[in-house]
Amino acid sequence: MIAEIVKHIDPLPTKSKLIIFGGGYSGQKIARLVRHLGTKVLCSRRKPNSEGADFIFNSDHELSNEIFEGVTHILSCIPPSINGEDPVLLKLKTKLLNSKNLKWVGYLSTTGVYGDTKGGWVNENTNPNPQQERSIRRFSCEKKWLETKLPVQILRLPGIYGPGRSAFESLLNGTAKMIDKPNQVFSRIHVDDIAGSVLFLINLYSKGRNPSVINVADNLPTNNIEVITCAAKIANKSLPPIIPFEIAKKAMSPMALSFWEENRKVDNKLLCEKLGYSLIHPNFKSGLKDCFSKLKIN
Repeated sequence: MIAEIVKHIDPLPTKSKLIIFGGGYSGQKIARLVRHLGTKVLCSRRKPNSEGADFIFNSDHELSNEIFEGVTHILSCIPPSINGEDPVLLKLKTKLLNSKNLKWVGYLSTTGVYGDTKGGWVNENTNPNPQQERSIRRFSCEKKWLETKLPVQILRLPGIYGPGRSAFESLLNGTAKMIDKPNQVFSRIHVDDIAGSVLFLINLYSKGRNPSVINVADNLPTNNIEVITCAAKIANKSLPPIIPFEIAKKAMSPMALSFWEENRKVDNKLLCEKLGYSLIHPNFKSGLKDCFSKLKIN
């Protein structure tokens, strides 16, 4: 889908160099897009020999000055440590502050910082009210990044999906669950649009359009049942039975249960209407078709 994203996105300025801390699912997609557009990018992983590891970043490794030579843009995809510290700022804050050519610093956060709104809409003007421990840590790191006075943008993401991480995997292996919790919705974003919006926002920032916080979400928050129903129709598979939430929650892990304890819709008008980003996958239906087209079925 790189070619499709490229249709929406301009390359970064000439002689740019991007460092991505945290080369996981989203980080690798962003790195592939940046390379495809002809910009130098270095992507970190925690362990040697990991896929896409241009350099190692963890508590045991010191980074060479060579990695930072000529860096113009930095993106951190690394979550907070268990004690709430931001790993990048903890080790590299002084180095970042001394980097003379930095034009943009991005931090991938979570819409979980808004907390539970009982299904109500949240936007960038909504006061954060994180209730889960992981969201409290994220919001603390957001503030630490903004306090650096670097050219920082916080990108708040809802549930991330894409090829290899969609409803099809659980549907095809028989573990999908249609859970009925009245009025419960989730917001989502396809990984292609994370990559696309990062590049879009970098280019806008250089033109002086630089809000400090942006929600990156698609247009259609919806429930678990609609997503699995759509996936089953695309894959021509039968649907699993519907399970009431009060029964399903008894078998949920604490992490899974925590997602179901919060209910909100994420507004993307700042990104898409005011700033002008055009979503590649405006809703889960478009995104699922893309995921199915790349599905590897044995």
